[in-house]
Amino acid sequence: MIARLARMVAFLSALTLLAITWLRETPPPPNHDLALTILPVPLPEQRNLGPFTVTGAWQLTSPNDDFGGYSALLRGSPGRLLAFSDRGMTLEFAAPGSPPGPVLIGPVAPIASPYKRNRDVESVAWDGHTNFAWLALEGRGTIMRGMPGMEPEVVRTVPEWAEWGVNTGPEAMARLHDGRFVVLCECRSSWFDSINHPGFLYAGDPAEGVKGQPFTFAGAAGYRPTDMAELPDGRVLVVMRKLLWPAPARFAGKIMLADPAGLVPGKVWDSIELADLASPWPVDNFEALAIELLPGGRIAAWLMSDENEAVSQRVLLWRLEFRLSDLPARNQAKQKAPG
Repeated sequence: MIARLARMVAFLSALTLLAITWLRETPPPPNHDLALTILPVPLPEQRNLGPFTVTGAWQLTSPNDDFGGYSALLRGSPGRLLAFSDRGMTLEFAAPGSPPGPVLIGPVAPIASPYKRNRDVESVAWDGHTNFAWLALEGRGTIMRGMPGMEPEVVRTVPEWAEWGVNTGPEAMARLHDGRFVVLCECRSSWFDSINHPGFLYAGDPAEGVKGQPFTFAGAAGYRPTDMAELPDGRVLVVMRKLLWPAPARFAGKIMLADPAGLVPGKVWDSIELADLASPWPVDNFEALAIELLPGGRIAAWLMSDENEAVSQRVLLWRLEFRLSDLPARNQAKQKAPG
């Protein structure tokens, strides 16, 4: 009994000394260096991936405390990429292959909240004519409209998103060329349904109170939508993600093609699988997609991953090239990816 008591006293004393040591240690100062390293990642010798040609893959790293967690991406200014994180921060940088330029890291808006649920940007839509961006925030079911880095001019809670879970909110959003908005939830239509996901179609700006019309998006079995972007012909690419193994986390992805011309409220919106993102390709938690128009009718799709602040994951950036003629024809039935 005495020996056990002595061991207990020794254990508590060690904990006390350790706590004192921690209290005396000065925490490192915050790092806000505007530094970014972009290094190429090895790719398979065969660069074709479905209708796409993978023209580059890179890993991004930075010592900046606000770096990481990217869930949305825009190709705005020529030669520049603008990423949005689930911590309410932005990263603007020169795209690989473009002339060098400054690295900018800062809050989405000056009123950055310390709570993740108040700043978790998961999807972004953009109007290149006005430079307005619409940001969908997961956790609070809110949409913000304004210019990136400035005070939002409109902040509105969207009633239709209230039933979507804290971690499965408005994960993918696109503003179509005709002014409509399409929003997809990462959640499933039902617990046992791994294909269908709820979504809303808006005839106008949801930030202005336009009521959403529900529909169901049919994707790839076992995968969840994470981002979406419109192509020049009005169709959209949808990125989907699947967790293969939780510890350490490993992921696979899909790129789907869907046509808003066939999107009918209350109905199922089908998609076509274009590409399977899996080994031996360098794959991580892809959550962000941006489209760039290139000379000669070519198109670049930029993919970016969210590393979840995990040491076993990476912030990856992919560049894929294709032409609209490389894609399946309109109204084609749902099919597996070619190849």
